[in-house]
Amino acid sequence: MRFTADELALAKQVDLCRVAEHLGYTVKRIGNYHTLKEMDSIRIYNRSHWCRFSRRYDKGENGGSQIDFLRVFAGLDVKEAVFWLLDFAGYRREESVRDIQNLAPAREREETKKPFVLPEFAGSNAYLYRYLEHERGIARPVIDFFVRKGILYEAKNYHNIVFVGTDRDGVPKFASMRGVFDKNGKGFKCDVAGNDKRYGFHFHYRDSKEVFVFEAAIDLMSYITMFPEDRASMVALGMLADAPLETFLAEHPETEKIVFCLDNDGPGRKAAEALWRKYGDKGYLVDIFTPPEPYKDFNQWNVEMKKAKEQEKTRETARVM
Repeated sequence: MRFTADELALAKQVDLCRVAEHLGYTVKRIGNYHTLKEMDSIRIYNRSHWCRFSRRYDKGENGGSQIDFLRVFAGLDVKEAVFWLLDFAGYRREESVRDIQNLAPAREREETKKPFVLPEFAGSNAYLYRYLEHERGIARPVIDFFVRKGILYEAKNYHNIVFVGTDRDGVPKFASMRGVFDKNGKGFKCDVAGNDKRYGFHFHYRDSKEVFVFEAAIDLMSYITMFPEDRASMVALGMLADAPLETFLAEHPETEKIVFCLDNDGPGRKAAEALWRKYGDKGYLVDIFTPPEPYKDFNQWNVEMKKAKEQEKTRETARVM
């Protein structure tokens, strides 16, 4: 079995820092490179290749591409690693060595054995509101909506924001956390142990037959902030793999149209095109809506639009005075 040049190129465009985070590592930026809190001998350069400054490991285990990272730290062979990366980017091939969904990284396979327990509620969502509203530009009514639904809250430990994914009956199946004390979006992020990654943060809008698909929950909330009149269901994948979307469609077979609202970067655009083809072939009406240049994602677009509105308001006030 051989991969095409385009498939290999797509696999090597996947953000290696995001791959490491998905495997459970804590990525930290130091100067012009990234490292891992759990292994500070690791250096990740340009978010695409890595090396390890240690003589304790065999040749071939001290650096390379995203493929080598999965081979060394997830126990996958080369073909499995390429399939894993393509899946992470939202791309699927008809033929497969084995079901790609079974190619969970070694750390993740261990994690699924743990019971899924939601983090304890802090008793207040004060830090959550301050972070989402003032640093991420999310409209307060949007935050209120998800808090009332019980799928967004502040955790007791460290005041992390918890995004909950439920099944059709409202039973929590998935949860991810992100910190509220980061700078420029570079902060703590992780999934809660025991997750079922077939689910994601989402909501079903009444009898809607349309679903908008985002990479991150905050992008989803940003979209609603900017376009509050839209009435459609929404799903956040949490990455670029489409398992949460497949689950949503299985639970809501009335869905007819899918709009892919992924990031406006290389991996995001390629994933959107691949998913557009995949679900178009399945008979769905499909569309792609990405943030305009120069914005990378919907949250960046939302934050800049909010700043522009505030500046215009300030100018109007000054003209009146």
